[in-house]
Amino acid sequence: MKRLKCVALAALVATVLAAKAEEVPQGDTANGQRVYLREACFTCHGRSGQGGAYGGPAPILAHTALPFESFREEIRNPVNNMPAYSDAVLSEKEIVDVYAFVESLPGARSPKDISILNN
Repeated sequence: MKRLKCVALAALVATVLAAKAEEVPQGDTANGQRVYLREACFTCHGRSGQGGAYGGPAPILAHTALPFESFREEIRNPVNNMPAYSDAVLSEKEIVDVYAFVESLPGARSPKDISILNN
């Protein structure tokens, strides 16, 4: 029974990842970085998308686990302290580009990969 649950969970994760890969429009990573800096996203989310605590906890964006549509919805209609960015402020193309940028950032490293922590 336990093995069946693991197989089902693995299949679900694979399906979600495949759907995420299919739904993501192509973005311009360099422009996404410019927009990320211009709109001061780094103030809360950090320069490398590591998250932060300015004005409350801000999620990690580096190599985000959010599918594009969820990422876009959070920008347009945020659920927490983040300001909403209308189309007049941030175009759909710019959102795609910012998504491409945060996806390009390396995610958190495992402590095993940090040599000073393994001495």
